[in-house]
Amino acid sequence: MNASATVSLPSGPISLRDPWAMVPSLGNLDAYISAVGRLPMLTQGEETSLARRFQATGDLQAAGQLVLSHLRLVVSVSRQYLGYGLPHGDLIQEGNIGLMKAVKRFDPEQGVRLVSYALHWIKAEIHEYILKNWRMVKVATTKAQRKLFFNLRSMKQGLKADATDEDSHRNTLTPTEVAHVAARLNVKPEEVIEMETRLSGGDVALEPQTDDGEESYAPIAYLADDAQEPTRTLEARHRDWLSADGIQQALEALDARSRRVVEERWLKVNDDASGGMTLHELAAEYGVSAERIRQIEVAALKKMRKALEEV
Repeated sequence: MNASATVSLPSGPISLRDPWAMVPSLGNLDAYISAVGRLPMLTQGEETSLARRFQATGDLQAAGQLVLSHLRLVVSVSRQYLGYGLPHGDLIQEGNIGLMKAVKRFDPEQGVRLVSYALHWIKAEIHEYILKNWRMVKVATTKAQRKLFFNLRSMKQGLKADATDEDSHRNTLTPTEVAHVAARLNVKPEEVIEMETRLSGGDVALEPQTDDGEESYAPIAYLADDAQEPTRTLEARHRDWLSADGIQQALEALDARSRRVVEERWLKVNDDASGGMTLHELAAEYGVSAERIRQIEVAALKKMRKALEEV
C-alpha cells in the first residue's frame, strides 16, 4: 500500500502516514462503525509486506495498518454476540484487543490470510469478556461447558424453527431435544438442562433501581448478614467487655463506700425480687442523709465513666 494514500472519512481525507488518526472517537458508536467500514482493505501482497515489516523491525505503523484494515471484521463478529445483553461498544473493544493480539502473533510465512488467523483471537477475547461479565456467577468452567454456553442458544432457536406450531411456543427443551443437543456437543444431558436453566434465568439488581421508597424489597435489604457485619461485630465485643471486665475494672477505681453504693443501686437490680438497697436504706446504714448518698452515687458513676474512657 502506498504510505501516502488517503481515505475519505466524514471529517475529511486523512493520511495513512498516521493510521491511528483514522479511528474516530468512540463517543458515537454509529459514527465509529460507519468510519471503520470506509477504511481501505489490503491486498494479500500489501498484507504480507506489512506483516513482514512489523515482524522484522517492530514497525508500529505497519501493525497499525494491519489492525485498521480488519476493524470491520471485529464489528461483524461482535454483532453475533448482541443477544447476551452486553454493550455493543464493549464487545467491539474486546474484539479489537483480540485483533491486536492476532497481529502481534501473525506469521506471514504460513501462507494464511490475517483474516482467518485473527478470527480465532477476536472470538476468544469476546468469549472471555462475555463469560466474565454476563453473570456474576460463572456459568462455564470447562471447555465443553464453554462450547455448550455459546452454542445452546442458537441450537435452541434452530430446534424451535423445526418444531410444530404447538411446540414452538415452549421455552424449554423436550427430553428428546436435550438428548440431541447433548450428543451434538458431546456433553451430558444433565449439563444441557442446567445450562438452559441458567441461560433462561433473569438477572436481579441487588440494589433498588428507582427512588420510590422500595429499598426494603430489593435483595440487598435481606441478603446482608447483619450479625457478621464488621462494625456490629466490634460493637458487640465492646459491649460484652463493658458489661463484664470493663465494669469490674471501673469499680476497682472506687473507694469501698462508693463501690457499695453503686453495687447496691445499679448492679443488684435483677438479683432478686427486691433488688438493691434504696437511698434511705444506705443513708441509715452509713448514718448520713439520703441526699449525701445520692451525691456519692453521682460522683462514683462519673469516676467509673472516666476510668472506662481512659481504657
